[in-house]
Parts: sequence; structure tokens; C-alpha cells
Amino acid sequence: MLVGLGNPGRKYSKTRHNIGFMFLDRIAKELGTVFKMKKDLQAEVAEFVHNGVKIILLKPQTYMNLSGDAVRLAMRYYGIAPEEIVVVYDDMDLPEGKIRIRKGGSSGGHKGIKHIIETLNTEDIKRIRIGIGSPTSDGVDYVLSQPKGDGAIAIELAISKAKEMLDYLLAHTFDEFMGRFN
Repeated sequence: MLVGLGNPGRKYSKTRHNIGFMFLDRIAKELGTVFKMKKDLQAEVAEFVHNGVKIILLKPQTYMNLSGDAVRLAMRYYGIAPEEIVVVYDDMDLPEGKIRIRKGGSSGGHKGIKHIIETLNTEDIKRIRIGIGSPTSDGVDYVLSQPKGDGAIAIELAISKAKEMLDYLLAHTFDEFMGRFN
């Protein structure tokens, strides 16, 4: 299950904080699948088989800071273990468009992944972090704004790798995946 973090609603759709949603949207578009709202999971979900593997794309509709609720519900519903989850989200500690993949660790201050860690009671959650750059002023205003100029181009280039990354992940170990895209 790939989990993209973001905030629901049109006003957030193209903001830095919604990179996880954008990443999953790109995969869905390139593979010709669509998201459907599943109210009982508090998420938009796309389910399909790709390269012989069942894939679930999950976009929590709980708002960022409560993302763990939707992840927990989907895990129960689909019978998914924490090690079968990869979470995609924005990272202010990375330059715009920089991709960093990890097997686990702390939240690094990101409230969405923090809630997932707390809800699942484990830091062993695989992650794809996409850099959004550092704010020059208020962090909240920054993450809820749209990237501009070269930053927008760099972020778009990172998102454009979504399907390539999924294909590689399905055919290789996670360590090989990290080595290829870090």
C-alpha cells in the first residue's frame, strides 16, 4: 500500500504539503486508474494489479495531522502489515525536488508521519520524502503555498518519476530501491 499524505480539498490541491497526493495522482493517471472515496476508511482509494502485484493507493481525507487514522483503518480492511506500507510526503529539510527514501526512523517534525508512527506504534514505516525547500518565514504558510519558478519545476520532475519508482520498487528489494533513487 502506497500512502500519499496531503490535505483534502481543492484549496490545498497544488500546495507543497500535498506532494504525497500529487505523487499518487501521477501513478493513477499513468496506469489509468481512478480514486474512489471510501468513507469507512476516511480515504480516497485506488486499487489495481500492476506487474502481477495488487497495489492500493491511499490518500487519507482526515487532514494531515490525523493521517494515521485512515492508514490504520485501511490496514485492517485490507489485512496489510506495517512493512507493506510506503508513505510519500513533503520534507522541508530537503531542497525542492530532492528525493530521499528511508526504511524508518523519527518523524523529523512532520505531523502527518508523526501521527502514523504514533497510531501504528512503530517507526518502522518505509518512506519516500520529497523536498519542498525551507521556508523563509512561517512554516505553515510555506507548506500551504504553491511552489513557484525553479522550485515548481524541480518538484514536478520528482513527481514525474512516480511510476518509474513504483515499477522499480516492485521488481527490487527496498535496499536496492533506496540505492537507485536516493
